[in-house]
Amino acid sequence: MDLEKMLVNPKVTAQVLQKYDFKFAKKFGQNFLIDAHVIGKIIQSADITKEDCVLEIGPGIGTLTQFLAEAAGRVISVEIDNKLIPILEDTLSAYDNVTVINDDIMKVDIGALVREYNGGRPVKVVANLPYYITTPIIMNLLEKHVPLDSITVMVQKEVALRMQAGPGSKDYGALSMAVQYYTEPYLAANVPQNCFMPRPAVDSAVIRLKLYEKPSVEVRDEKLMFKLIRASFAQRRKTLVNGVSNSPELAFSKEEVADALKQMGLSESVRGETFNLEQFARLSDILGDM
Repeated sequence: MDLEKMLVNPKVTAQVLQKYDFKFAKKFGQNFLIDAHVIGKIIQSADITKEDCVLEIGPGIGTLTQFLAEAAGRVISVEIDNKLIPILEDTLSAYDNVTVINDDIMKVDIGALVREYNGGRPVKVVANLPYYITTPIIMNLLEKHVPLDSITVMVQKEVALRMQAGPGSKDYGALSMAVQYYTEPYLAANVPQNCFMPRPAVDSAVIRLKLYEKPSVEVRDEKLMFKLIRASFAQRRKTLVNGVSNSPELAFSKEEVADALKQMGLSESVRGETFNLEQFARLSDILGDM
């Protein structure tokens, strides 16, 4: 690879943007990566080999895509901004193992993509995610139960810290529990603002989420457990009893929640932020039997 001729060179990126008179769209949260070291970290963290099919979300002008195409057997890139499609056709013209799809990843049938391009075998997701929609995209990937090996993404540093936070910490919340239910999170790199064009207002981080073969805890009703988790963290200062009994998603009384906690040997004054996944699974199973 001649890095001087690739998009990771800021001069090349600037030339491409000028050639197509491209204007950054705030609504799509576009910040293009221009640092070869960081891209190398992403490829390394995702453990990309020629055996892999990679699903890339938001390729932008194709900076990361070029490196993925060099490392992977096949790359499927989903880009929502139709103004970027002709640019991608240009910047990725040297690669015959890349397919670009102009669509919204939140509306794409990812399972169908996996079947079509990888015979239903697990794919690796890699992305420099728009920060405004990071959590919905990740939860969509996890909750759809499509065949995934791992998700390696660039996100806002604050979000990365939330994903790997444990009980009792200020960063711990519903996102932490959802990510840790499905995956093992690993913070691969911190990324400063000067690695992007244009520069974002916040620092970023690369985090890899390695999917478990089966979820990290056993629970009879996954949907009920996550309703309980959301209710418990919706108002962090409230006790778990008040949070759950006040939730519009749930129909349990204070007495029922307090009784369930008593069965677990816990006080009705406990807060949800002290609960781990095993405790939420147990609470869900008890309340589900009421």
